[in-house]
Amino acid sequence: MRTATSSELADTLRAAAQPLTGAAHDYDRLLDRVGDRRLVLLGEGSHGTHEFYQARADITRRLIAEKGFTAVAVEADWPDAYRVNCYVRGLGHDASATEALDGFRRFPTWMWRNTVVCEFVEWLRAHNAALGPSGWPVGFYGLDLYSLYTSIEAVIRYLERVDPAAAARARESYACFEQFGEDSQAYGWATGFGLARSCQEDVVQQLVDLQRHAADYLRRDGQMAEDEYFYAQQNARLVRDAEEYYRMMGRGRVSSWNLRDCHMADTLDALVAHLTRATPHAKIVVWAHNSHLGDARATELGERGELNLGQVARVRYDDHALLVGFTTYEGTVTAASDWDAPAERKQVRPGLPGSYEALFHELGLPRFLLAWRDDDPAALALLGPRLERAIGVIYRPETERQSHYFDARLAEQFDAVLHFDTTTAVEPLERTAGWESGEVPETFPTAV
Repeated sequence: MRTATSSELADTLRAAAQPLTGAAHDYDRLLDRVGDRRLVLLGEGSHGTHEFYQARADITRRLIAEKGFTAVAVEADWPDAYRVNCYVRGLGHDASATEALDGFRRFPTWMWRNTVVCEFVEWLRAHNAALGPSGWPVGFYGLDLYSLYTSIEAVIRYLERVDPAAAARARESYACFEQFGEDSQAYGWATGFGLARSCQEDVVQQLVDLQRHAADYLRRDGQMAEDEYFYAQQNARLVRDAEEYYRMMGRGRVSSWNLRDCHMADTLDALVAHLTRATPHAKIVVWAHNSHLGDARATELGERGELNLGQVARVRYDDHALLVGFTTYEGTVTAASDWDAPAERKQVRPGLPGSYEALFHELGLPRFLLAWRDDDPAALALLGPRLERAIGVIYRPETERQSHYFDARLAEQFDAVLHFDTTTAVEPLERTAGWESGEVPETFPTAV
């Protein structure tokens, strides 16, 4: 059987693509695909692209307003996101979205402290305020597990309010981490090399202790008590999983990656169960990177043993989960050159030949939506495998093929994809001189 040429594939996809023009109806086809699904997972091809953030915010507004979605869950730490949750629900002491996002101080701050997220958080607060007493407010939650020490503090603060004796026991359990000075990675390396004892039993026992007293804690203030207990329990679960995650870091990427994505999947399950108790038709939008939300079984990473949140969501929720990917061909991106390095506005190289990004560029459309079903010509054209680019918080164009590409079968990885051919860097709330100046072009000083 003859293999279709790149030009023929482009013709097939061009016929199926819906151009995005900025009109109000741009995402009608995507919302039709959503139907009555309970989960919509919206990805991103980088952690620093304005168009990805803006499209996710625009789609999410419509899902909330037209489809009754009740929560946004993001690739962020639970306690930091919960501060935003309090703000959008009219609780807490923050006076603005900028203040509510102030908890996001761990690298990379621009992932959530950027202008698009700030505007969306203000919209969420206004939306909730307009609901009236009969409406159920939309929440904002984190799925990730990096906040070991912040979550420890949150558990203790909660217990100090409801059970001072239990708070004392929690301090004793968590004291195991004190020698590491709130350096989670130092704990991981020390225990990994046998230089310190593991805190595993301590954190598991603390979670069990909290759960054992749940009935007592939930008798206090109805729904408010249930929300506060749920917040504390998730922090205790996070401490348990983060302890294992940092301890496993030295064992290889696959083990730690799988633990992290399983934690995010379990947190999503817990959030679904919690919200369903309050509103029977709870629906959640998830924002995370393509590498977390595109079904890992359709990638070379899955062949190496990695799983991810999108894969688990499909297994657990079947047709109730819709996975949407985002791609770009070229432009600029906010990223760092190394971990904990300053944010830079970097040039994104054109997609490599043989990649989905290069194939989509051939369509000649500035931006478009592709949504397919199993037997659609578009789905058959995207069965691949082809190269797919993933830019995280670090972007190293000098080793781009090795650092940022993997093989994937896009039609199996996602249910739909949004492509923006030329994109711009997301704008951090704190714009440094380095970000303002941008990256010097590779052709400097000739600029050709």
